Amino acid sequence: MSELANKALKFIPGVGPVRATVLEKELQVHHAEQMLFVFPYKYVDRTRFYRISELTADLTYVQLRGKIMSFEVVGSARSKRLTARFTDGSDVLELVWFRGLKYIQDRIKTGVEYIVFGRISVFNHQLSLPHPDLETPAQYASIGNAGLQPFYNTTEKMKSHHLNSKAIHGIQVHLIKSMTQPFPETLPIDLLRKFRLMPLHDALVQMHMPTHPDLLKQARYRLAFEELFYLQLNILRYKSARSLNYKGFPFEQVGALFHSFFAHYLPYVLTEAQKRVIREIRADLGRPIQMNRLLQGDVGSGKTLVALMSMLLAVDNGFQAAMMAPTEILAHQHLETLQTFLQDMPIRVALLTGSTKAKERKQLHADLLSGELNLLVGTHALIEDTVQFANLGLVVIDEQHRFGVEQRSRMWLKNDRPPHVLVMTATPIPRTLAMTVYGDLDVSVIDELPPGRKPIQTMHQYDNRRTNLYAFIREQLAQGRQIYVVYPLIQESEKSDYKNLEEGIKHIQEVFPSVPVGMVHGKMKPADKDAAMLAFANGETRILVATTVIEVGVNVPNASVMLIESAERFGLSQLHQLRGRVGRGGDQSYCVLLTSHKLSEESRKRIEIMCSTNDGFEIAEADMKMRGPGDLEGTQQSGIPFDLKVAHLSRDGQLLEYVRNVAKGILEEDPTLEKERNALLKIELKKRFSTDVNWSVIS
Repeated sequence: MSELANKALKFIPGVGPVRATVLEKELQVHHAEQMLFVFPYKYVDRTRFYRISELTADLTYVQLRGKIMSFEVVGSARSKRLTARFTDGSDVLELVWFRGLKYIQDRIKTGVEYIVFGRISVFNHQLSLPHPDLETPAQYASIGNAGLQPFYNTTEKMKSHHLNSKAIHGIQVHLIKSMTQPFPETLPIDLLRKFRLMPLHDALVQMHMPTHPDLLKQARYRLAFEELFYLQLNILRYKSARSLNYKGFPFEQVGALFHSFFAHYLPYVLTEAQKRVIREIRADLGRPIQMNRLLQGDVGSGKTLVALMSMLLAVDNGFQAAMMAPTEILAHQHLETLQTFLQDMPIRVALLTGSTKAKERKQLHADLLSGELNLLVGTHALIEDTVQFANLGLVVIDEQHRFGVEQRSRMWLKNDRPPHVLVMTATPIPRTLAMTVYGDLDVSVIDELPPGRKPIQTMHQYDNRRTNLYAFIREQLAQGRQIYVVYPLIQESEKSDYKNLEEGIKHIQEVFPSVPVGMVHGKMKPADKDAAMLAFANGETRILVATTVIEVGVNVPNASVMLIESAERFGLSQLHQLRGRVGRGGDQSYCVLLTSHKLSEESRKRIEIMCSTNDGFEIAEADMKMRGPGDLEGTQQSGIPFDLKVAHLSRDGQLLEYVRNVAKGILEEDPTLEKERNALLKIELKKRFSTDVNWSVIS
């Protein structure tokens, strides 16, 4: 424990009780030691000085040396601002402040030499520096030999209490200088030596007060190594504990049902990827250890068929299997798919949802408990205590991130030993994210589409080309096809000019007056939403106007066009999931990304990526690089901490794999970390992950 561990924030000079409360709320730090682990998000080189005469609009941060000639208060009320004429002898530049005017006037003097640092702004074709940092030469010297100024993330509330980046840096410098002893080490000395890692105290100093770019790089590597190492050690120890403590049911034989299905009922020849995944699952199920495997595969890659063949292995070995889906309509879809695959095979399949009638439910419970029912498909209704199995051996969970941790965990209590678990997702997950979010699961990937599937053609159109676009849609409708039209908003927003669904459905009905049009959005009652989607699936409506609620939805092989309005409003993974609603039959399908001409550089890049590839994993990697891991759908519900302070999953992929192998090696030698040399690791794990759910039993 460091000497800062029990020091309250309010006792740090310059903080006090009010600012301490702000820091606690905005940064979730509660004492001085935690504050030291609030790191800069970037560093700006302040070794270069510019002359005012050489400044141009394309520069970002600039640093100048000179004097303020005069101040002037301009405007009144909300438009009031303070301006200063600043010169270095080569020219004059305007400095501008919109808040803290009295503070600046009382503190900054004319005729005194200052070093001015800030971001160039252009207003009315004139360059200026809004809210610059001003320091005396003596204050500037405190930046350090490297001339690298740290920048810390702040919020508006922090700024309103004068806790800007510079103030945060001042707090960090004070904390470092106040320490009388080195900060206690959090990694064993043998790891530091073996991997040539900088001591923690030195790393903290370099992060907040860098003295050389190379030392800053070493500090960042040390801290990123530690973050990812403990994250992987925590995940892998649960995986190790599960294999030691939680025995599974060995499915020892590949029986008659599996062989019969493979020989006579397969709807198409399995892809090599499907064969590989089935072999991986079969190997897991044959061992007396609970399987916990993640099955990744793009929309239409054949995951459900693989899941069925896995469930047949359970039935062949005297067990029952369950498949849990996040919505009733998806559960219905899975039931229909399984029944289509099985045809007249002697397998009993049933459906259990919140809508199942009491009489049916009573009979279903009886058949389940007697063992007459082999496969049960359903929603979260499966986790109810009244649902009892005779011998549940395998649970398949579709899109598990849409279920809460507690919901999933209750399925493991349906037998005296936890059943095998197969988690399916159509949301491609970058490799580094999969090792973190699902790091305690073994991962299988179906990276091929079944034969006969044509790649979806994706095109970008500007909204002034609607006439041609609607002519194309009429052609598709004339061929008997169906169309999705997706909008980003339900109602028009005063703050946004993005297309909205309510206006959109009126427009579509006017353009296609003789075509039956349906509508579905997240604010509809579940029964109404399911009815609208079912009507589209049955062909009763030909165009479905929707929001992203259809992102994971019904399987409509006849739908050939996905038109996404205001496509610039959507993230990459969302666009890819929406595109996956079409292309599910044998006909050529299309995805049209409709945007305005006004596109940001980032939006343009997203559109270009979508048009250039159909590879979900390539898109997911690009999405993580653009948005960051914590923003990707599903990760917030995963239970894995994503408040990485230094490491970045899209940038530190190689380091993540490296430390995972380091952690794996330690656990292979000492699975419970009982050896003396691992005592510090055990202490740190308890400190960092003491509030974690026990992932060893619930995946």
